[in-house]
Amino acid sequence: MSDKSFIVPHDFSEVANCALNHAITTAKVVNAKIYVLHVVSKNKEIETAENKLKEIIENQETANITLVPKVRVGNIFEDIGDFAAEHHAELIFMGTHGASGWQHISGSHALKVITHSTVPFIIVQQKPIGDSGYDDIVVPLDLHKETKQKLAIVASMAKYFKSRVHVITPNETDEFLKNKVSANILFSKRFFEERNIEMTATLAPSSGFDKEVVKLAVEKDADLIAIMNQNKSNYLGGFGSNYEQYMITNDAEIATLVVNPIDTPYGSSILFS
Repeated sequence: MSDKSFIVPHDFSEVANCALNHAITTAKVVNAKIYVLHVVSKNKEIETAENKLKEIIENQETANITLVPKVRVGNIFEDIGDFAAEHHAELIFMGTHGASGWQHISGSHALKVITHSTVPFIIVQQKPIGDSGYDDIVVPLDLHKETKQKLAIVASMAKYFKSRVHVITPNETDEFLKNKVSANILFSKRFFEERNIEMTATLAPSSGFDKEVVKLAVEKDADLIAIMNQNKSNYLGGFGSNYEQYMITNDAEIATLVVNPIDTPYGSSILFS
């Protein structure tokens, strides 16, 4: 019996099905159970939702993977994170779309859901996952000290999928920042080498860095971009988080792993450990 679990919030849309496929492909590799979660606002909506979830699960090809339908009364901004915490989930796979759909999970709303959770998210658009999963992962490393935290999670995924990791850092002109960038690249190289993970390093202009990240992801035909959600301390304020929003709704529709910074020392929380 697997003790790993994933959550897929499902609003009966095509993009949620796409997120479910990402979860199933990953679950097959790491042997995880998947909870398919729908949140309703009223008790009287529960039965209809349960029937729809049952139908969705029956239509999936899931050899050896357990899919568990769950319906909760509440609101998506709090209940997805709470449900994930209760079930000790390792990852949440969530589809994002434009202004239509389930309580409007557009880019900014998706970010609000993410910020309410301690569990990392994989945000999926319409692009399906390949049979071999996440072969190439792009990792932007900026100068926030927390960005190193995501390396542990990326390394865990890369080990499972035998992925290549592509680190991209801003090419700073300031001497002090330049040294920090160099130190980050060295740290990453050593970190991935110790784990026998293939890594490339790219320097990109620091102005328009977000666009450079997506450009590299397209060049490498990447399946995943891994970012930190730097809005954690800011979620009561407005979501003026253009970088994160740009990434999770990127034009290339590449799935995005979003990790919330944690206050514990680096490396103490490792996915799939």
